[in-house]
Amino acid sequence: MKLQESGENYLETILILEDKSGAVRSVDVANYLGVSKPSVSRAVSVLKAAGYIRQESYGDIYLTDAGRERAGAVLERHHLIAEFLMMTVGVDRDVADRDACRIEHVISLETEIGMRHFVEKHRNNRE
Repeated sequence: MKLQESGENYLETILILEDKSGAVRSVDVANYLGVSKPSVSRAVSVLKAAGYIRQESYGDIYLTDAGRERAGAVLERHHLIAEFLMMTVGVDRDVADRDACRIEHVISLETEIGMRHFVEKHRNNRE
C-alpha cells in the first residue's frame, strides 16, 4: 500500500519509541513528532486500516509484522541517506537527519542503491 510521507513518519516514530521503551502510547507519538493527539488518532486509524499497526481501544500501539517491516525500511533508508550526506557534503548529524527525514520518502530505488554502494565502499575504505 502506498503511504503518504506522514504515514511513514508515524510508523518510523512508533518503531523508534517501541525500541526505546517497549510500549507506545498515542501521547508519546504526539510528543515525539510535535503534533496534536487528534492528528495521531487520525494517523492511527489509517495505519490500522492498512494493517500496519494494532491498538486496543485507546491502548498501546503495536506494529504488525507488515508495519515493522515498512517502518524498518524507512528507518534504514533514513540512516543511509544521513550517512551519505555526512560523507559527501560534510554536514553535521543534525542537518543530515533533518534532510534525510524529507528525502527518505521520495528517493528512487536506483538512487538508494547507488547511495548504498557508495557508503559501503567508502565505509570499508575508512576501516
